[in-house]
Amino acid sequence: MTDYIIVGSGLAGIAFAETLLQHNKSFIVFENNSQSSSSIAGGLYNPVILKRFSEVWNAKPQLELANEFYAAIEKKLAIQFDFKIPIYRKFFSVEEQNNWFAASDKPNLSPFLSTTIIHKKYNGIDAPFGYGEVLQTGYVDTIALLTHYHKYLKSLNLLASDTFDYAELQLFDDHIEYQNIKAKHIVFAEGFGMHSNPFFNLLPLDGTKGELFIIRAPELDLDVIINTSVFILPLGDALFKVGATYNWEDKTNAPTTEGKQELIDRIKEILNCDFEIVEHFAGVRPTVKDRRPLLGTHPKHEKLHILNGLGTRGVMLAPTLAKDLFDFIENGKPLDKAIDIKRYTTS
Repeated sequence: MTDYIIVGSGLAGIAFAETLLQHNKSFIVFENNSQSSSSIAGGLYNPVILKRFSEVWNAKPQLELANEFYAAIEKKLAIQFDFKIPIYRKFFSVEEQNNWFAASDKPNLSPFLSTTIIHKKYNGIDAPFGYGEVLQTGYVDTIALLTHYHKYLKSLNLLASDTFDYAELQLFDDHIEYQNIKAKHIVFAEGFGMHSNPFFNLLPLDGTKGELFIIRAPELDLDVIINTSVFILPLGDALFKVGATYNWEDKTNAPTTEGKQELIDRIKEILNCDFEIVEHFAGVRPTVKDRRPLLGTHPKHEKLHILNGLGTRGVMLAPTLAKDLFDFIENGKPLDKAIDIKRYTTS
């Protein structure tokens, strides 16, 4: 009997798989391509909400664990996908500068906000009020991470590429069975694909569509991530990733003319150089209205668990949430009430 079946192989699924490997647990992952938000994600990790200059929930411990977690995978797979690069918040007024300094005085934010205004000139961007630098930031190349980790799992015969069929799951008191697999537990990490899951689809996973570009801008000499109404992330060879939009109505993965125009308009607010769109892509983020993840065990079936709702900060959240769910299932360590699905499944 295997210890776990994992359904979903995005950031949440592979974070849980890696956590199981660290604890010598057996498992099989079903790729279950029901969602693609991890592969189209911006991949930024940033401990500060730059619209309001406020701290991301539990940012410090999440960031510490994420750095260790991704470094260990990079070493194991002999690749680099975690790039440490500053994020500069462009200031649009003296008032924004003052708000930045006020935020940097707060104990939870002081480790992450530099108190030196940066006046570096970048060809292609006007910034008369300068930039504020966010510390301990960077981005994960999620496509590289997922591609190499999937190959790694396949090499160990731990990845099944077929879509999971919920109708074939059989539930027993002390285990579950799926096709010819017996397992002690099953963890669903399907992202927005959770809406097809008959066991957890009543949970309020809302889903927020995001659209991104890859642009070519030969005149733009950017070596940091610029974050304003959108982020601009240098990829090398005059290419930049730009995103993202937020659409709460459309739940498809198809790029739209509206999203395209919104991104073009926002880019033009920041850049004063020419650019061309090389690629335009979209995906639905697994978001929850209270902005907290969905973790826990089914109220009636104690072998069924969920790891979902990572939203826009999956890169930062995934390692911590995988550890939290593992400790909950294996060691009985209570989940934080803010992320436990009991907040929705009990009256």
